[in-house]
Parts: sequence; structure tokens; C-alpha cells
Amino acid sequence: MTAENETCIAGPSLTYLTCLVQLLLDWLGLENLEDYLNYLEYLMWVFTPLIIVFILPFLIVIFLYLSILFLHVYKRKNELKEAYSNNIWDGARKTLATLWDGHATIWHGYEIYGLEKIPDSGPALIVYYHGALPVDYYYFVAKVILLKGRTCHSVGDHFLFKIPGFKPLLDVFSVIHGPKQECVKALRNGHLLAISPGGVREALFSDETYTIMWGNRIGFAQVAIDAKVPIIPMFTQNVREGFRSLGCLSIFRWIYEKFKVPLVPIYGGFPVKFRTYLGDPINYDPSITASELAEKTKYGLQLLIDKHQKIPGNIFRALLERFHSRKKED
Repeated sequence: MTAENETCIAGPSLTYLTCLVQLLLDWLGLENLEDYLNYLEYLMWVFTPLIIVFILPFLIVIFLYLSILFLHVYKRKNELKEAYSNNIWDGARKTLATLWDGHATIWHGYEIYGLEKIPDSGPALIVYYHGALPVDYYYFVAKVILLKGRTCHSVGDHFLFKIPGFKPLLDVFSVIHGPKQECVKALRNGHLLAISPGGVREALFSDETYTIMWGNRIGFAQVAIDAKVPIIPMFTQNVREGFRSLGCLSIFRWIYEKFKVPLVPIYGGFPVKFRTYLGDPINYDPSITASELAEKTKYGLQLLIDKHQKIPGNIFRALLERFHSRKKED
């Protein structure tokens, strides 16, 4: 190596960059770059067939699922044509709903029980448990669009409206940031409205024990009283096994409580079984207060969790549920 360095210094015809490369190769112990490249080429020759053997089946599986998704959309082509002929945004909603419904069917074997409790017309307030990522709620919205022909308005957290590029999606699916007056207005106009009182806090810091984290929030109950509409509780089995958060780490809880920034990492995407259950409607009763109605709603949601969710949740068990059917409960 010393001889090489001396040659580098002594040889004025060598460029500075060439000398640096030579020094780097000497430092790495690669005295012969050509031999090293030949060795890499040999390894690639040996392992390429193995890589192809594992990658190709994976690509074929992806292609098969894309084919299934295409067929799922194609079978609704007449409905999509009709929707586009009436209103361009109706067509867009129905197309996206079909795609999400296809994803729900393929990836989670999604089922929904109690959809008949959603009125075919007229208002209702749907109150649901918030998973780490509320993909189950997206599936529910898709089902309501496709099977009920209705758009369920949603109350979203303020940070959603700050994400670049999200505005068209939020507008098309009638997502509002939740002032009480806007919620009451939507219901009085005859729309369905869905809200998760636990919101981001429940999404990030609840866990596989499925603890409802509403605190003292009763605003949703006051909205239902002011609009004189029923409340329908909703829960999705295994939603915490599909996606989980690292909210158990105190640093993320501190950041959220201090700055109200949802920086908690979420992981998962596991193809576990999802079943959404809608509880019995809690009808409007002018004699009860918002606090009493909120407590009654929480009790109704807890009943759904106790009845349909094994505690604590288990990802492996939820995966196995994809392979056996469960009789629909009334």
C-alpha cells in the first residue's frame, strides 16, 4: 500500500480523483477491483434463479388479486354508468366505493351485520369505535353507498384538513371538521352522519383491550338531541389486529398531549377478518340529558365489543378467522 501511495504522489500524470480511488481500494483491501466485480457477478449468477423463483409467484399473486379487483368493479359497470350519467361526483363516489369494497372483500373478507338498521332515508347519527387506522369505517361507507345508495357524512379531525391534496377526497365524501352547528345542519337536512367521540386519542392510545376513550365528551349526544335523531352504535371486530399503534410508549403520548400532533407510528396491514356490527338504534328521547345519552351510547358500544370481540385481541387468532365462517347473528 505504501508503494502505491508513493506512486500516486510521484506520478504527476495521475489525477487527484484517481489517487483517491486507489487509496480507497487499498483501504478496503480490494487490490484488484476486477476480481471483486467478477466475484459479485458470480454471486448474482448463483442467486438470480433463487430470487426469480421467489419473486415471480409473488407477482402472480398480486396479478391475481388485481384481476379479482377488476372483476369486482366490472360486475357493477351498469350501476357506475348510471351514476356517471346522473352526476359526475356520484359516479366518482360509486367507483371509489366499489374499489374499497373490493379491497375489503379481498384483504379482510369483510362482512357487515345489521345494515338494515341504517334507514333507507332520513337522518341518523352513527357512533363508532376508532381503530388505529379506521379502514373499517371506509369499508362501511363504501357498503352504505353501494347497498343503500346513500352517502354517509363524516366528522374528521382537524389535521385531516391540513394534509396536502386531501381536500377533493374530503369534499366528495362529505367530511366536515365537526362544529356542532354543521353536524346538526347535516342531520336536519336528512343525511346520515358518523362520528367517533374517541377520535385521534382513541385511535392512537387504545390497544388490544379495546378500551373506549371518550373522556367527558358529550358533544355528539347534544347534536343528536338538537337534531332529534337516533344514535346507532357501531363496532368492527379485530380492527385493532389489522393495524396497531405504538401509543403504549410514553414519549408519543407526551408529544400528543403537549402539541396535539399525532406522531405515533402505526404498523400492520395484516389481512385479518373484519366484521362490522351495528347495534340497536337509541331513539330520540327529549327527557334525557346529553350526559345521560352519551353514557347510554357508550354502554351500547361496549355491549357490541363484549359480545363480538375476544379480549385481548390477538393477530394470529384474527388471521385464522379468515378460514372459518361464523353464523350471522341477529
